[in-house]
Amino acid sequence: MALDAIDRSILKALQRKGRMSNSELSEKVNLSPSACHRRVQRLEQDGYIRDYVALLDARKLGVATTVFVEITLQGQADEVLDAFERAVGRIPDVLECHLMAGTADYLLKVVAEDTEDFARIHRQYLARLPGVGQMQSSFALRTVCKTTALPV
Repeated sequence: MALDAIDRSILKALQRKGRMSNSELSEKVNLSPSACHRRVQRLEQDGYIRDYVALLDARKLGVATTVFVEITLQGQADEVLDAFERAVGRIPDVLECHLMAGTADYLLKVVAEDTEDFARIHRQYLARLPGVGQMQSSFALRTVCKTTALPV
């Protein structure tokens, strides 16, 4: 299904405020509430809208430190990649894990309370990941821009 301008307006609005009522959304996109509701249902069914979530404040939760970890594996065999991916998926402090093209095989986004907490995460989890040949950690000093909204 191709997205039209109204679908894109709905997606933009919901990315900004996912808990918006249907009547508020219908006003923003200039549709009747029933037509708006049908479109949102179709966008959900077709997989354009995967889920609705609450975005939490990392500072208030005590995990204000963001660390990007580049990992190079010892090998590229499927079983090495699979074992690594299963293990990294079980680490609660890892927000994202990306298979990369370039110098590192994986890039992780990890949150921690501070450098001491990251040292704990490193010892307890990261250093025990299977197949790791090399690891490079970089601490984010400040977040310049951050969004979860995709361009639509």
